[in-house]
Amino acid sequence: MISLVFFGTPDIGLKSLEHFYNSKDFDVLAVVTQPDKPSGRGQKLTPSPIKQFALEHNIKIFQPKSIRKEPEVIEALKELKPDFFVTFAFGQILSQEVLDIPKYETINLHVSLLPKYRGANPIQRAIINGDKETGICTMITELGLDCGDICMKLPIEITKDMNCVELFEICASCSPELLDKTLKGIKDGSITPTPQCEDGVCFADKLKKEECKIDWTKSAEEIHNLVRGVYKCPGAFFEYKGKIIKVLETEVVNACADGNFGDFVNISKSGIDVKTGDGLLRLIKVKPEGKGEMLARDWANGIKNN
Repeated sequence: MISLVFFGTPDIGLKSLEHFYNSKDFDVLAVVTQPDKPSGRGQKLTPSPIKQFALEHNIKIFQPKSIRKEPEVIEALKELKPDFFVTFAFGQILSQEVLDIPKYETINLHVSLLPKYRGANPIQRAIINGDKETGICTMITELGLDCGDICMKLPIEITKDMNCVELFEICASCSPELLDKTLKGIKDGSITPTPQCEDGVCFADKLKKEECKIDWTKSAEEIHNLVRGVYKCPGAFFEYKGKIIKVLETEVVNACADGNFGDFVNISKSGIDVKTGDGLLRLIKVKPEGKGEMLARDWANGIKNN
């Protein structure tokens, strides 16, 4: 049996943790996750999805504010004597002292085909940039940013209307098997990690709010990719009469129209057609400030009647 400590915080790592917990081949000794954070209107302290799973299954939990600066946590992890650490969207940088604890390696699951999109938002950046393919890979965790040797890769297609939430789910579903094979392969010697090629290195920097504001001078396809890439997290938006209108679903329309960039050139049952720098973008679903999600045509009808 392979023993491990699982480092993770958001939903994307849940299926992998659940797989290890339910497998007869693995023993989950503990989880390490971020401290509880305020959430909701009441700002109540809320445990991460990984912590919630651990609580429900009586798994030991560590929640360091900064694991590099908490020697008592480091010593407790050393006492567990794990074969592996598995990190998946944990959210903190590990020190070399921590990386050296496992008997074999610290393995990270990254949601891109490294060396492309090292960093915080690889799924979103791939969609925003109009990529047709991304993937997941397992790697040996080193001190640098996602620069360790690669163990295994799995390509994943990005379809033309797929949003980041859908791609997150696919990556989450494919990750348990890849991690399973990686840990077993490292332990039995059937996998030899290979250094990353430095050609094609690029970074997926953390998204900023201003990047999500729609620039109507860009092409309809570029804006469509932005909407898909930041779907609900944090969401593409534009301003209308001083209000923020989030755009949740769009469609590229191969047509031209007179008018200024950002003009609503047609409103129909299908949605609102907006003039862009190249082509029309149809708004299908929106979320106006202070209101719930709705069809764009219903929002348009509402503002016409006000």
